[in-house]
Amino acid sequence: MTQLPLRAQLASALGRSAATLSRMTGRGDGSVIGGRVGLMLEPDLLRKLALDRKLALISATNGKTTTTRLVTSALLELGEVATNAFGANMPAGHVSALSQYKGAPYGVLEVDEKYLPEVLDTTGAGVVCLMNLSRDQMDRAAEIWLLAQKWRRALSGKPTHVIANCDDPLVTWGASTAAKVTWVAGGQRWKEDSWCCPECGGPLDRKDADWACRECTFHRPEPQWAVDDDVALDPDGERWLLDIQLPGQANRSNAVMALAVAAAFGVPVERALPRLREVTSVAGRYTTVERDGRYARLLLSKNPAGWLEAFDVADPQLPIILSVNAQGPDGRDTSWLWDVDYRILRGRPVFVTGERRLDLALRLDVAEVPFTLCDTFTEALAMQPPGRVDVIANYTAFQQIRSEFGRAV
Repeated sequence: MTQLPLRAQLASALGRSAATLSRMTGRGDGSVIGGRVGLMLEPDLLRKLALDRKLALISATNGKTTTTRLVTSALLELGEVATNAFGANMPAGHVSALSQYKGAPYGVLEVDEKYLPEVLDTTGAGVVCLMNLSRDQMDRAAEIWLLAQKWRRALSGKPTHVIANCDDPLVTWGASTAAKVTWVAGGQRWKEDSWCCPECGGPLDRKDADWACRECTFHRPEPQWAVDDDVALDPDGERWLLDIQLPGQANRSNAVMALAVAAAFGVPVERALPRLREVTSVAGRYTTVERDGRYARLLLSKNPAGWLEAFDVADPQLPIILSVNAQGPDGRDTSWLWDVDYRILRGRPVFVTGERRLDLALRLDVAEVPFTLCDTFTEALAMQPPGRVDVIANYTAFQQIRSEFGRAV
């Protein structure tokens, strides 16, 4: 790799020192502060750190941290990989990740969907993976069709190879200006944000996985890759069993996206898939923690589409703890709770906690789901009999629970 200029070397080194100090003092994992320090000293540090690296950018509303982890695991077949493993997905986090792995020839970066155009322009990444778009953080995020429009503009005229989920009409529209697109039928269970054509505004007709606009020519492209329950189909029509350890259909979709990205880097399925099978937890997601004989499995869900996937993973035979906050990273508007169909929880013991537990309690009451209101997660867990329990929490609530158990990963 090209030697960094002296100023960039100094900025990168001081950023790593700040990150180390943050971890040592218990103030954080260092994945943001290190990048901020580096960018203060050298505003163009991200561009310089990305130079000569082969990069993949992973962006979506849901699943980007998990898919980043899966792609990283697959690309380890080729050598060292720089990555923002804990989800610091804005430029400061990218700088911190690339500084930490300063000699890595490959990089896999999770990118906040709003920052994708900026990060793509700065890094010149050769591969971009786009998976889904749905409503999220409604008090401060743009309408998602505007995000798709920004993706279109960012990809137009660039030689970037895009791996895109053709089952999501918004993703398809956002990716369709790219010079090269590999289409993946990754599935789309949450359809409430994409009933209208992003090209002309007309209604979309849907039949099984297929979709097409009733009023213009916009339609679902033919996929080269697909996921069929627990099987991945590659461009040659070969079927591969997705016996990964991460649970749920959403993660099998993430896995086939990861296989397509790995193939774009030249890693064949037979070498990539065993790497994906080694991944058991992603930044605390799906981890089981124990306290006094109670085994709590931690599931993260941040928006209506994410809750749908979490319900798919949760065991209907177990009690369930739900925790919701509304801090800055969550979005302060909790009206999205009314878009989630909680009736699936009827018949199982439900415990509600978190800073916005009363908002969630009202929503459950309207859905006629009996529940127990708890002041804290510790109280909710203590009310469980010894054995297993599922926990679904949104972002800051999830991080608070992780902190109680030493940020288990």
